Amino acid sequence: MEQEFEDIDSSGRWQNLYNEIRNQASEYPYKVAKLPANRNLNRYRDVSPYDHSRVKLENSENDYINASLVTVKEAQRAYILSQGPLRNTCGHFWLMIWEQCTKAVIMLNRVIEKGSEKCAQYWPTTDELQMSFTDTGFVVRLLSEEDQSHYTIRVLELQNTKTGESREIYHFHYTTWPDFGVPESPASFLNFLFKVRESSSLDPEHGPSVVHCSAGIGRSGTFALVDTCLVLMDRRENPSSVDIQRVLLSMREYRMGLIQTPDQLRFSYMAVIEGAKLILTDNSEAQNKLRMLSRDDLEPDLPPPPPPPRPNLNDNRPNGPCLEPQDTSGDHLLAGESDSQDHNVAQNSGHVRKRHREERIASTAQRVQQMKQRLTDSERKREKWQYWRPILLNVGVGTALAVGLLCWMYSQ
Repeated sequence: MEQEFEDIDSSGRWQNLYNEIRNQASEYPYKVAKLPANRNLNRYRDVSPYDHSRVKLENSENDYINASLVTVKEAQRAYILSQGPLRNTCGHFWLMIWEQCTKAVIMLNRVIEKGSEKCAQYWPTTDELQMSFTDTGFVVRLLSEEDQSHYTIRVLELQNTKTGESREIYHFHYTTWPDFGVPESPASFLNFLFKVRESSSLDPEHGPSVVHCSAGIGRSGTFALVDTCLVLMDRRENPSSVDIQRVLLSMREYRMGLIQTPDQLRFSYMAVIEGAKLILTDNSEAQNKLRMLSRDDLEPDLPPPPPPPRPNLNDNRPNGPCLEPQDTSGDHLLAGESDSQDHNVAQNSGHVRKRHREERIASTAQRVQQMKQRLTDSERKREKWQYWRPILLNVGVGTALAVGLLCWMYSQ
């Protein structure tokens, strides 16, 4: 794979390869997405879920949501790739998460990008702590929030007000991935991916994780492709037998347009190659290289993640049976309950960053106030000049006439 990457890179064939994959991808019907009743439920007119793989809401008058179930049986992986919720579909989004027994939401975009809203604010912030979605009967509460350089990890409580049940949901939010672009480095992305893996949210005993960006095909497709390829490389006796292009084409059978640009395809290769060095070998040099590539100074050293469990899939759900959350130490690692020392370090670093933000905000406010004061002083001077100008002009004209008259009288 590394040699294949170098050959493509040196010959500049990423655009051609991307076009080939796009031409080879199969097209399937998506009639439900185009129904008049569903038009305002789609963020983009050209990104629709196929009829055969769309996620169907079970407890809703309209079962439509712009989300696709992508399964890879050999890797025992299942993802729900979804568009970023619209303001009128946030309740549907949480209903889908509840019905599919999802353990984690993986968000790869920011709410506002390039001045446009790319996703509705569907989770509570530290200011409000709770959001209610009365159309589907859910309340979402913020239990904890941990900020890192490239991502934020939240633990949310999702309560079904109709049944009174509650579940904890992880919210992994990658905050530095530009739209139609690629992350800063494979290392920063792999740090994020391995953090998601550590939560066991991607494992078959849970429902499929929901992965979304804005459209749910570019960044979301990159995440699912890299994770799947790394699982396959870890499972196979011959890791080099994993064909990224073939895996991508098989995933495109479930959702259109996965991987939106040649750069995202190139980055997927890079992330798989570097990730395999961490997973398949105990190569300290490779691990040090990844840590040097990453600018996430707050990230701990990354141990190779354990291989995913292989339970028998004895339920009709693609990612295994729906299990209620249990109070195991693994489920609370990200909330900081099993390692108070790491939690305190993260908390202290969070306080430092918060203090720095407050100082920057205060400094900016002070500069703005100074600018306002200067503008006010300038305005006052201008008003004074406007007041005195006609008077001074009249005095000047009168003085000039008097001097002229004196000179004339003197000359006579």
